[in-house]
Amino acid sequence: MTPSLNDHAGSRIAHNRKARMLTQRELADLSHVSYSTLTKVEQGAIPASPSVLGALARALAVPVTHLTGQPYLEELRRDQLDGLIQPIREALNLYDLGADPDLTPRPPERLEAQSERLCALVRESNIKQVAIELPALIAEATTVAHRRPEDRNWRLLAGAYRTAYDVTTKLGFQDLCMVALDRMDWAAQRASDPVIGGMRQYLRALAYLRASDYRTGARLVQIGLQQLGLAVAGQERDVVTGQIHLGAAVLAARSKSEALAMDHLAEAQRLAELTGPAEKVHWLSFGPANVGAHRMSVLAELDRYPEAVQTAAGLRFPSDWPPSRLAHHHAELAQAQLWTGNTGEAFANLRRARKLAPQQTRYSPTVRETYIALESAKRRMPETLNSFGAWLGM
Repeated sequence: MTPSLNDHAGSRIAHNRKARMLTQRELADLSHVSYSTLTKVEQGAIPASPSVLGALARALAVPVTHLTGQPYLEELRRDQLDGLIQPIREALNLYDLGADPDLTPRPPERLEAQSERLCALVRESNIKQVAIELPALIAEATTVAHRRPEDRNWRLLAGAYRTAYDVTTKLGFQDLCMVALDRMDWAAQRASDPVIGGMRQYLRALAYLRASDYRTGARLVQIGLQQLGLAVAGQERDVVTGQIHLGAAVLAARSKSEALAMDHLAEAQRLAELTGPAEKVHWLSFGPANVGAHRMSVLAELDRYPEAVQTAAGLRFPSDWPPSRLAHHHAELAQAQLWTGNTGEAFANLRRARKLAPQQTRYSPTVRETYIALESAKRRMPETLNSFGAWLGM
């Protein structure tokens, strides 16, 4: 059944609150979310920000995805993506079975080229094509690594697992993305590669960020930085280290530790000045532009929405910046603009996100929450809002 406009995070929060026999005032006190914010979120009048969703999920003792409604199965079926998840799940389960005797894999260099191409497709938001090709790549890379257990082949397999993490995360399958990260760690250990190990801890910290477990996320950041300390000095290490600091800045901001968030941003800025634009190093989109985008995100997480919007106005992105990253930025900016009352620009940025990365945008909880809030202000919105909602499946 296609979700209705009454089926949003606010309505799910209200349902879980009532199931636990809590009043709005009691839930506000338990979650440390203001009563005014809670009532407006439940009504769908304002978007449920990630920090608000996290606080309410913890107070209600449910996963964040229970409140956001992920994954969106009807939309996945409509996009013919639901049938692509099970083959990925099955491929991830091959990791310890050894070489497949019935499989003749391509040479490692050809598999590496395909792995790089799939990473590029993820950044272009072509999730469906990546999901189609990924299971076979994992199967071949698994067999190659077991037949010739060399560092290069284990790195290849770790990279395939990382792409599985990217796909499952963007489609909302948080349980499966954690399996992919465990497999990535298993391969990284065999490759004896501290950079991949550090990057895996960063991705794992992001998973805990989405689950609103900021303390565990911060611990993983420190472990990742320790692992990177064992890596050879150079751009690769600086890029991954800088990206970890950006993730740490958002984690700190989400937990309202402003000074710590700014310290992490400053260190990321220092490293970005050393590396310059390095978006394709491990496909992390790291560089000065990404630091600027994260600065806006941090300000929004700290509820400093006018400053976040002002910061975004001064950002300039390279013409070849990854579409998926730019779409994510527009979605975050739209939510910040909505909090400042600028509904017109908020909707314009949702449309920009859709144009840049349609599959990613369709499955973004941030986009959906922002759309619900815009729908409540429909009298002030253009008629094209209806067609955007139909495209979202709402």
